[in-house]
Amino acid sequence: MILELADFFILPDQNTAFEEAVQRGLNTVIAQAKGFEGFKLNHGLENPQRYILQIFWTTLEDHTVGFRGSPAFAQWRAIVGPFFASAPVVEHFELVAKSA
Repeated sequence: MILELADFFILPDQNTAFEEAVQRGLNTVIAQAKGFEGFKLNHGLENPQRYILQIFWTTLEDHTVGFRGSPAFAQWRAIVGPFFASAPVVEHFELVAKSA
């Protein structure tokens, strides 16, 4: 499994609307993508305009080729993009250790 980690800074006073948009985009767009395995959305405590979105994919290519290369990516960005204060930073990780 691959972890996509997306670090977002959103516009001020848009938290509720952003959280609703992310949930809608995940449920209606990303959840339909091949290889999607789940997500977690985390909100910053020290910086309330910061969010970390974790999306779990079966393979790296499911995200980078299958999803990002499809029309669904433009649909996702149309839903959440208007809230961005800056471009998100997106990186991928693979699990190397975990607790029991």
